[in-house]
Amino acid sequence: MSSDRPRIVVLDGAALNPGDLSWEKLQALGDCTIYDRTPPAEVVGRARDAQLVLTNKTVLPRETIRALPKLKYIGVMATGYNVVDIAAARERGVVVANVPIYGTASVAQMVFAHLLNFTQHVAAHGEAVREGRWTTATDWCFWDFPLLELEGITMGIVGLGRIGQATARLAHAFAMPVIAASRRTVAPLDYVRMVDLETVFADSDVVSLHCPLTPETQRLVNRERLAKMKRSAFLINTSRGGLIDEEALLETLETEGIAGAGLDVLSVEPPADDHPLLRAKHCVVTPHIAWATLSARRRLLDTVADNAGAFLAGHARNVVN
Repeated sequence: MSSDRPRIVVLDGAALNPGDLSWEKLQALGDCTIYDRTPPAEVVGRARDAQLVLTNKTVLPRETIRALPKLKYIGVMATGYNVVDIAAARERGVVVANVPIYGTASVAQMVFAHLLNFTQHVAAHGEAVREGRWTTATDWCFWDFPLLELEGITMGIVGLGRIGQATARLAHAFAMPVIAASRRTVAPLDYVRMVDLETVFADSDVVSLHCPLTPETQRLVNRERLAKMKRSAFLINTSRGGLIDEEALLETLETEGIAGAGLDVLSVEPPADDHPLLRAKHCVVTPHIAWATLSARRRLLDTVADNAGAFLAGHARNVVN
């Protein structure tokens, strides 16, 4: 790199840091310009003079990478790097780095936020109390939904990587038997029984998805696998929306083929207002926030800066291309 301070451009920093974190660590590395969001038509103009470009969800396709002559490094402010044309970057000699670990505990926590919402309905009962229904109740307590105990019901995990294992640990702490299917060879957990994928869907009371979205896993949760699930079972997805055939899930929910679905992700984000799952029966959708705890975002931002600093120092880390 040149002895001059490098030019760093952050294309879409608002989601990672809406104002409750500091950019100082990154800003110390060079002449840094931070945009909250960048429309596709403005990417080249904003990044034209940058050696380092950082992106979260702003897409950097082949034609954009070719149009940035000074570009040496792309820092992806996330784990998934499908927004970058990796092959085009490699051809140009541009290093691409991501943040492989930052939100493991937070995402596993969201799995149980959704699951406990279905089993205890805390928000719904709290709202009923706020509306005055407890003060006027005939009995000393009331509940509007069946209340379920987690101990003894089976957690099925699809994908036993870091987040899948963290989810398994939480399930074990709730005294839930855990079964899992994983394409990757993983270190055995003595309380997890490894099974095939079909068994996970057939035997679980809760199925939690923790695998990457690839051509092989696209619509992994299809009509056939949904039909294998117990009518009392819940489906939780904090991974990628494309893992689920959303039309098939809608049909399953409408016919009460499963008890409920908790989704933190959808196939298109943000979804259209008429997306049927947003208001589907027995379905709770949250706006892709499993990753977004303050602690996780702080780790993410620290690693983004560390990655950039390592590249500038000549020993790039977390390189994906």
